[in-house]
Amino acid sequence: MPEMHEVDYEIVGEDLQFVVIELDPQEAAVAEAGAMMYMDDSIEMETIFGDGSQQQQQSGLLGLLVGAGKRLITGESLFMTVFANRGPGKKRVAFGAPYPGRVVPIHLSEVGGELIAQKDSFLCAAKGVSIGIAFQKRIGVGLFGGEGFIMQRLQGDGLAFVHAGGMLAERTLAPGELLRVDTGCIVAFQPSVEYDVQFVGGIKTALFGGEGLFFATLRGPGRVWLQSLPFSRLADRIYAAAARGGGKSREQGSVLGGLGRVLDGDNRF
Repeated sequence: MPEMHEVDYEIVGEDLQFVVIELDPQEAAVAEAGAMMYMDDSIEMETIFGDGSQQQQQSGLLGLLVGAGKRLITGESLFMTVFANRGPGKKRVAFGAPYPGRVVPIHLSEVGGELIAQKDSFLCAAKGVSIGIAFQKRIGVGLFGGEGFIMQRLQGDGLAFVHAGGMLAERTLAPGELLRVDTGCIVAFQPSVEYDVQFVGGIKTALFGGEGLFFATLRGPGRVWLQSLPFSRLADRIYAAAARGGGKSREQGSVLGGLGRVLDGDNRF
């Protein structure tokens, strides 16, 4: 089998997307545990340590243990799943996004063979793509950058699919061009992009502006991918709106308020 598998794909849906990958005989894709939506007959699943890349296979047992350890550090499972087509013809396997947003296909060969991504954005890839870790060397980025000291590093020349919450924005930064971003809105960027954090400014703005104390700064050259709705922001809004989570019910437009929920059966005394 070739070192890097070349796969065809189709992204289906608008706000709740999934990606369908078409595999030729003996081709395979690797995905996070639990990402599979459906698969054709003749596709076999195999759970592996690490990512199953050629790099790990050549380094033997030690490479497998190191690869699995890297995934554990990033907060992911020790295991990944390989989906291989063992039949005579083309077969398809689909992977679903974990929450509303966009599935983003990225040809690693078109971005220099390497991509830095937030820890939970990776969805699936052609087998042969290496999924490792990227340490943030600056203390400020690690403490206040939104993703901590560790991000994911995707390497290879094949297709990788990452997930962005909400809508996706892609920017290509010129050398020296600076972009200030909410720390949770970064999905991925090329290693040539310099990533740092910056204090928002005045005390009043920092405390009452609602945007937190720090911005992420991205300085070109290179491409960056941004998301409009980080999962952490979505989770915070849901938690705040849930009565059991300590939030307040707003009873949108209801004159009766909480009594209205009792009358229509939503709440009981």
